[in-house]
Amino acid sequence: MTHHYPPHIWHNGAIKPWAEATTHVMAHAIHYGSSVFEGIRSYPTPDGQKIFRLTDHLKRLYASAKIYDLHIPYAIEEIAMACRHVIAANKLDRSYLRPFAFRGLGGFGLSAECPTEVSVAAWHMGPYLGAGALEAGIDACVSSWQRFAPNTIPAGAKAGGNYLSGQLIAREARRLGFGEGIALAANGLLSEGAGENLFLIFDGALHTTPVSAALLNGITRNSIITLARTNGIEVVERDIPREYLYLCDELFMCGTAAEITPIRSVDGKPVGTGKPGPVTARVQELFFGLFDGRTRDDWGWLEAC
Repeated sequence: MTHHYPPHIWHNGAIKPWAEATTHVMAHAIHYGSSVFEGIRSYPTPDGQKIFRLTDHLKRLYASAKIYDLHIPYAIEEIAMACRHVIAANKLDRSYLRPFAFRGLGGFGLSAECPTEVSVAAWHMGPYLGAGALEAGIDACVSSWQRFAPNTIPAGAKAGGNYLSGQLIAREARRLGFGEGIALAANGLLSEGAGENLFLIFDGALHTTPVSAALLNGITRNSIITLARTNGIEVVERDIPREYLYLCDELFMCGTAAEITPIRSVDGKPVGTGKPGPVTARVQELFFGLFDGRTRDDWGWLEAC
């Protein structure tokens, strides 16, 4: 598979050619997963290109870094400007942004003091789970791999090492012919997808697992909860046993990359009618409406590019 990389990237304070943004093979993060990152999308709107919840994403980047004692040597405003500059440098009209901070080349021990490197990449990304996934939905499976137990690896940090778990879940799902995997927490209750949060729909209400279920407190998840409650859709955060995946009326997963992707079957069992349902369609309409003007942005989520 040939990748067409964008021409420019922001790395350690400056825009540079993509091929020049390198680090050493002995960088701490490559060996130990000591990195934190964000995924952020920008969208074309009637008022020009806007970055969706840029500030909230970057606040979470710094929160993840705090958990791991990773010092980011730039102010949040500098990283925000880097995001804008890399979109402009690559002449993108919409983008997926990847701010990334990691321990670079320094000592070789787990607790070694290493300089922090920071980069921001931007590229064009279509629907994360494949062409047509947002409209037709995907087939998912419950993974044989569980999420980490409490007080082992903090699921609330968006850290590079966490995504070893996501890789096991996603690759198993693909190997078995499914579009994505769904993980249970260490207690056997529902957690989240390989890299997406879950919403189950019962009698018109959204049910989602709490942050104590070994999941990342997703910004798209939070946006959906806010949009739903503002528009008269009930939202319930609760522990959910696995079998309710088979019994709900509708099911979807969400995230910056996945946006709002319906799930039409789990483990070969159809969800509801086996097609994306009306509440999922309404949530998609409210979410994507933020970018075409159908949904009013009352929260300052659309930030200037």
